[in-house]
Amino acid sequence: MTEPNTSKSIGNYVIDPAFADQQLNDKVGMQITEATPERVVATMPVKGNLQPFGLLHGGANAVLAEALGSICAALNVAPGRAPLGLELSCTHHRGVRSGIVTGVATPVHGGRGTITVEIVIMDESERRSCTARLTCVVRDAPPGA
Repeated sequence: MTEPNTSKSIGNYVIDPAFADQQLNDKVGMQITEATPERVVATMPVKGNLQPFGLLHGGANAVLAEALGSICAALNVAPGRAPLGLELSCTHHRGVRSGIVTGVATPVHGGRGTITVEIVIMDESERRSCTARLTCVVRDAPPGA
């Protein structure tokens, strides 16, 4: 297993220190456990991320999926280029009431203009609870990034 990335960077990009303590990933309790261009894995607790009926909120699944997909895309762009989220699609298969969910992101297309990543989110029994797909457009990175 790859060591968790404790630095405040994603791929070639360093997170602006002014925003380092404002990351949504931290607020939902996401923990990255593996980050390579081929596979990005993270966990997220269900507790604290519920909707009113006591199930993991679909929006929390979307946060986890977009974060993992974006990191995977960032690890797969050429230097001087940056992925920007274009479309996120989530299919929620099964409700989760407790424990930890694990998301696994793998690239399914990497081109000069777009990158598409599939994200599978599973409960602790390894039952698929959500399947997501993130497509990012690839642009020139802003100066200084």
